[in-house]
Amino acid sequence: MDFSLSSEQKMIQDSVSRFVLNDYDFDTRRKILGSTTGYSQENWNVFAELGWLMLPFSEEDGGLSGSMVDLALVMEEFGKGMVVEPFIATTVMAGGLVALAGNQQQKDDYLPKIMAGELQMAFAYAESQSRYNLNNVKCSANKIDGEFVITGQKSVVLNGNHADTLIVAARTSGDTNDTHGISLFLVDAKHASVTRQGYANVDGHQAADISFDNTPTLGLLGELDIALPAINNIIDRATLAICAEAVGAMQIAHERTLEYAKTRKQFGRTIGSFQALQHRMVNMFIEHQQAKSILLMAALKMDSNNGSDAKALSAAKSRIGKAASLVGRESIQIHGGIGMTDEIDVGHIFKRLTTIQFLFGSTDVHTRRFASL
Repeated sequence: MDFSLSSEQKMIQDSVSRFVLNDYDFDTRRKILGSTTGYSQENWNVFAELGWLMLPFSEEDGGLSGSMVDLALVMEEFGKGMVVEPFIATTVMAGGLVALAGNQQQKDDYLPKIMAGELQMAFAYAESQSRYNLNNVKCSANKIDGEFVITGQKSVVLNGNHADTLIVAARTSGDTNDTHGISLFLVDAKHASVTRQGYANVDGHQAADISFDNTPTLGLLGELDIALPAINNIIDRATLAICAEAVGAMQIAHERTLEYAKTRKQFGRTIGSFQALQHRMVNMFIEHQQAKSILLMAALKMDSNNGSDAKALSAAKSRIGKAASLVGRESIQIHGGIGMTDEIDVGHIFKRLTTIQFLFGSTDVHTRRFASL
């Protein structure tokens, strides 16, 4: 099988790689994290100008019809720079749901604005009691005077504090854990009945806890009561995206650790000359290579199955989660105390790798899911 990239894929990869190398160094990222928004609108405009925000959408919707392999290439490069702009929240998740479940009018209203960088969106699906069960939904939508209004809470909504429009998963029938009876609604995030408690996660990415109090909706997205398959599909796509991001971050963690071991001296020798540390850095390299391989397998499988292959995806998330844990811990330990400081990037890479292990299902959750399929 030929695993070489096409000329278009190389062009995308080179484009993102150059941006990260030239415009997204560690000090620039720290300044962005310290800003009021927690991401750079200027960078977001660059993403739009270079067409990256068009990548996940079909040509019929005005996009580039990018494959899952294409998405993985972009996210791997983003991972090398620990990019914090809300690409997954707005483009992959919310935009993906509009493309997947929306009617033509909704696609016309939202997708061009997303691709132009003019609209921030977020997908509010998780609740405090739901853990990783996507069908565990208490937040409800009820009809009043013929229109749906939403009441309930959502937790850790990625980009939820800066989104202009939310997509909310709400229960329209059945009990809390029923797979049937979940619907998707578009909601004005700035409506007076929406309360947003924004914060930065440990990895610097923005999120919010959001409450709805009889909040009117902007419309039903997809069909009533049967939104769960679309939610599963979009969360799987987002999971592949963060797996690719982790692979990129692991590569940088290994490179930084190798550089440090070649210069840091102890007992009159560079610490990299000690065989015990050499073995540990070789293990980091092997874990990264295995993670990269299983990521490619999952992306190819998903591309072969219309963007969905739960077993391959869970195998990748499980394996990459274990690799991210080892590479992150080893990079910190080999750096010693300096690895815990805020002034060098390895500590930030560790935080992002740790977060990814638990985002969209932990390593254990995906291991059990893989075994059950």
